[in-house]
Amino acid sequence: MDIFETIRTRRSVRNFDSSKKITRRQIEKLLQAAWWAPSAGNLRSRVFIVVEDQEVKEKLVGASLNQTFIAQAPVVIVSCADLEKSATRYGERGRSLYALQDASIASQNILLAATGMGLGSVWVGAFDERKVSQILDLPKSLRPIAIIPIGYPKRR
Repeated sequence: MDIFETIRTRRSVRNFDSSKKITRRQIEKLLQAAWWAPSAGNLRSRVFIVVEDQEVKEKLVGASLNQTFIAQAPVVIVSCADLEKSATRYGERGRSLYALQDASIASQNILLAATGMGLGSVWVGAFDERKVSQILDLPKSLRPIAIIPIGYPKRR
C-alpha cells in the first residue's frame, strides 16, 4: 500500500480482535515510525509508553471516560510530550507548544504505520491527564497527549 492509500484508508478502530496478538517486531516498527517524525530542533521531545498489561489497560479505561475498547486492544501506546527536554532549547514556547507538536506528529506516524501494517488504531484524547500520569507513574516533565489502542480490527 502506498502512503496516499494508507492516509486515505486510515480509520479510527474501536473494536479489536482479541484472538490476534501484536508481535514485538510490530511494536518496534510502530515506534520506529514515531522516531522518524519531524521534531523541533530534532530534539524528539516525546516519550512513548507501551502498555500490554491488562490491569494497566483497565486503569486507563477508568481514566478515559470508560472507553472500554482501550482494554480490548492487545497493545496501547501512550504518547507523551517531554516538556522539559524541549524547554532546554526553546524555553516556555518549547514547553507549551513544541513538545506537544512533537508528540502529536509522532503519534500520527504511529497511526499511519499501524494502518500500513494492516492494524487498527484510534487516537484517544479524552482522558484525565493527572490520572493517566499517576497510573503510568510519569515524571512531572512528561505530559500524556494521546492514548493509542492498537490491534487487528474485528471483522463484523
